Amino acid sequence: MKISARNTFKGKVKQIVHGAVNSEVVVELPGGQEIVSIITKHSAESLGLVVGKEVYTVIKASNVMIADM
Repeated sequence: MKISARNTFKGKVKQIVHGAVNSEVVVELPGGQEIVSIITKHSAESLGLVVGKEVYTVIKASNVMIADM
């Protein structure tokens, strides 16, 4: 599969929290960093996501915002 997004990271599913409609998926990268994504519950089930499964996170965004703290 080829995709246009340049930001892809391989990791393992660390945690899944299913809600009524959406699921929060935490993916741990090899260096210990975590990426959290909210996807539909149907998508999580369709992908067969379970803790420990190796997955790719794909980030494609046209805007990245930075705020002054």
